[in-house]
Amino acid sequence: MTQERSSSGERKGINVTLWVIQVLLALLFLFSGCMKFILPIEVMTKQVALPGAFIHFIGLAEVLGAIGLILPGALRIRTGLTPLAASGLTVIVIGATVLMFENGGVAKAAFPFVAALLSAFVAYGRWRLAPLRDRSGAPAS
Repeated sequence: MTQERSSSGERKGINVTLWVIQVLLALLFLFSGCMKFILPIEVMTKQVALPGAFIHFIGLAEVLGAIGLILPGALRIRTGLTPLAASGLTVIVIGATVLMFENGGVAKAAFPFVAALLSAFVAYGRWRLAPLRDRSGAPAS
């Protein structure tokens, strides 16, 4: 019984940690994605040699990923989308890490690398450690 209580408390702690990381990542990706639409495309293509349409696509994917990190769990509908959103964001940020490393070395690549690690942790955490539950109470499949 004590081990059961300990396991429940541990799972609750992991759940809280995952929620904090999810909110912080959602804010980061929402900001980043919106900036890709607000800033002039000429400014962004000077920083990274990518087509403007692709930069807008990445911005849209970041905004949708940010929404996917929060809304399914908050509404308890289609909660299986949260780890998928985190996985997709991990792929995007790995790409950003490679681009930053090529353009500015380790110092510029450190921040997106940490964001990629956190996104991967959320994906793993929501699949295995503390899956979100739908309104029916069943874990997301």
